[in-house]
Amino acid sequence: MAAMFNQIQEAVAAVKNRWPGRPTVGIVLGTGLGALADDIEAEATIPYGDLPFFPQSTVMGHAGQLVCGQLARKSVVAMSGRFHAYEGYSLQQITFPVRVMKALGCSTLIVSNAAGGLNPQYATGDIMLIEDMINLMGDNPLIGPNDERLGVRFPDMSEPFDRGLLALARQCALDEKVSLQKGVYAAVTGPNLETRAEYRYLRNIGSDVVGMSTVPEVIVGVHGGMKCLGFSIVTDMCLPDALHPVTHEEIVEVAKAAEAKLRGVVRRIVERLP
Repeated sequence: MAAMFNQIQEAVAAVKNRWPGRPTVGIVLGTGLGALADDIEAEATIPYGDLPFFPQSTVMGHAGQLVCGQLARKSVVAMSGRFHAYEGYSLQQITFPVRVMKALGCSTLIVSNAAGGLNPQYATGDIMLIEDMINLMGDNPLIGPNDERLGVRFPDMSEPFDRGLLALARQCALDEKVSLQKGVYAAVTGPNLETRAEYRYLRNIGSDVVGMSTVPEVIVGVHGGMKCLGFSIVTDMCLPDALHPVTHEEIVEVAKAAEAKLRGVVRRIVERLP
C-alpha cells in the first residue's frame, strides 16, 4: 500500500500537469454511458495511456480517457471507460483511478453500469438506483497491507451508497420525469453471462440486477471516505424460466437507448451538490 500511495501521487501529478482544476465529483461512466462525457465542458481530455499506472480499456464502448472539466458548474473528473476483472486486471488496478480521483479532491463518487435484470418487476431499459450491493467476485481491492493515509483497515459497509445522495437522486429523477427502480446490485467477475441456475441463485440471495463491475470502485470509494451513488441500466432480463441468448452488442444498444434519461438525472444531481 505504501507503494500504491506513491503511485497515486505520481498519477495525480501527471493529471495536474495537464489540468490545474480541483474536482469535487468523480464519475465512472459504464457501458453505453460514455456520451455523458459530452455534457462536460472539457478543459482537458487525457488518454489513460498518458497516465502512469492506469490500465487500458479493452472493451467495446469504453473510450479509455479521463475527461476533466465543468459539469453543471461543478468541477468534475470522469472516467470515460472503466476496467474489469475479466480483462485480467487486479481489483487494485481496477480501482486505482478512484484513488486518484480522491487524491485530486473528489468527495463524491458517481458510478454507472449496464446490468442484467433479475427482478421480474423490472423491464429492459429500466434505470435502477443502487441501494445496496453484493460482492461475489471472490476478491476485494482492500486485501493486503493497509495504508492509513488511504483509509481505515476495516471500513464500515452498512451504507455503501450515501443516504443523502440516494434521496437527492430520487428527487432529481422526479424533476426529470424519469422513473427509477431501486434495488441490490450483485457483482460477478464474468466475462461469460450467467447460467439459469446462477440467475436463480442470485435472485434467491436478494439481487435485483447482476453485473461485472462497480462493487470494487464503491468499496475503494468508501475506504477513501467518499460519498457514493450508483445507477444500473437494465440491458436484458435474466429470468431463468424465460431466458434467451443475448450479445454484448445488444446490451450496448439498450444502454445507449436509456442513456439520455440517465444523463439528465446525473447532470441535475451534480448541479445540486453542495
